[in-house]
Amino acid sequence: MISSPAREDVTRLLIDWSGDGKREAPAGLMPLVYEELRQLARTYLQRERPDHTLQATGLVHEAYLRLVDQNTTTWQNRAHFFGVAAQIMRRILVDYARSHRAEKRGGGWDKLAFDEALAPAAERSIDLVALDEALKDLLAVDPRQSQIVELRYFGGLTNEEIGEVLDISPRTVKREWRMAKAWLRREIM
Repeated sequence: MISSPAREDVTRLLIDWSGDGKREAPAGLMPLVYEELRQLARTYLQRERPDHTLQATGLVHEAYLRLVDQNTTTWQNRAHFFGVAAQIMRRILVDYARSHRAEKRGGGWDKLAFDEALAPAAERSIDLVALDEALKDLLAVDPRQSQIVELRYFGGLTNEEIGEVLDISPRTVKREWRMAKAWLRREIM
């Protein structure tokens, strides 16, 4: 976890970037967030199939390129940045899974191990494309629950950080997370 002064530096740079449009802010941001983004990418890729060819460094670099392309985003804080980074990494992995599936002409499912609390058994895994489709369906039913799943599962944010991003209490985040897990379990399993 990054230290408090570094967290404040990240937030300051993000505000400079979106508020003042300072072009040097993204370059100053990268050294502060790189290791945390890399850890996030490693966590995602550990859930992928064993023969996955995308590496954590490649995922981070692709995500960061897309992040710095976000000209219309008004960054709120560090948690907001990592929430958006999580969305982007998810899209990259889903696109990668779809192209891999297309190459195999529908054969073999790209698997992603899901949170132990959601998957009843350790050997249980989830198809990343199916998860993405279920999250889109959840977005139509309950947008906030969909955001919570994305921020928690893909973003690795805590209940407190999610509450900060969504402007709700950590207790509400916990309750909504439980309901979203139940809904996704029913849809995917």
